[in-house]
Amino acid sequence: MKNKVEQQINWQQLEQYVKAIIPVLSDSPLVITPFTAGYSNLTYLIEIGEWTGVLRRPPFGQIPKNAHDMKREYQILKNINPVYPLAPKPYLYCEDPAIMEKHFYIMERKDGVVIDDAIPDSFEDSDVTRKMISDAAVQTLAHLHSIDYQTANLDHLGRPEGYLERQVHGWIKRYNAAKTDEIQGVDKLEKWLIENIPISQKATIVHNDFKLNNMMFSKENPQEVVGVFDWEMSTIGDPLTDLGTTLAYWVEPGEPETGLTSVTGSSGFLSRKDFLEKYASLTGRDVSEINFYLTFAFYKIAGILQQIYYRWRLGDAKDERFSKLGVGISNLMSLAYRSQHQELLK
Repeated sequence: MKNKVEQQINWQQLEQYVKAIIPVLSDSPLVITPFTAGYSNLTYLIEIGEWTGVLRRPPFGQIPKNAHDMKREYQILKNINPVYPLAPKPYLYCEDPAIMEKHFYIMERKDGVVIDDAIPDSFEDSDVTRKMISDAAVQTLAHLHSIDYQTANLDHLGRPEGYLERQVHGWIKRYNAAKTDEIQGVDKLEKWLIENIPISQKATIVHNDFKLNNMMFSKENPQEVVGVFDWEMSTIGDPLTDLGTTLAYWVEPGEPETGLTSVTGSSGFLSRKDFLEKYASLTGRDVSEINFYLTFAFYKIAGILQQIYYRWRLGDAKDERFSKLGVGISNLMSLAYRSQHQELLK
């Protein structure tokens, strides 16, 4: 085994397990490369000779109950990959503590580039490229929401009735359970969210964390998406919750530090308003209540970061990037307030 990256994982034990379960092509040693982006689940590229896969597992230390459910994500990929091949094909799932102290799964490795805070070197750095990337992102989201989940026999993935209400109340509960600092106006924001829940759109598959750096693009073609990742929170529900999340992550120029990185903050990318209008044109959906969904998305992302920040404050999460999340959480709540007052999609 080469490139040991975590003393807390017995990679030799994992190597023996993978070779016993998956008929790999070589007796070559296991090579591990960690993916460092992201604040949540841990993801590693694993290689044995010419065979490659991607391992996902929860973070180390104490984690919130029912969070980081790798078994659920594995089952979701098994169900969604046949009807939406951009979702990676899953290979195996394991919850044996003798192999690893937390459950994990291994999926196929997609070949392409992930766009985080810069245009990839293989693309021309131009406004034309940025427009292509923007259009591809909207089209990929619209395609996901066009799948008839009932025809695809995916009803069991979620309970669309009351989905939005459960989301709003659930994330308010999670945020307050992990709260570390008082942020002015959050209690009023929570009250507004509860009192203004709109009537949901017709249910679709909902990714629940659809953003640019959870997509993979062809290395040669910024118009071609080859993968969509991080299906942990996917379910059946209101598609505008997905749209709201995507718009919240779609950073615009001049916005405050939120702990999130996105190349969309540079010129040439669609604005949130243009993204919204293109989505509406592609899907025919009524997006008149989008300010609610965007407000809730900012609140929810703040809640996700708050859970991580809480773990850091307890000492269970060691990554020093987490020490700055308090500022980002406060700024996300400010963006939620601005969205509530319809200031962001003008």
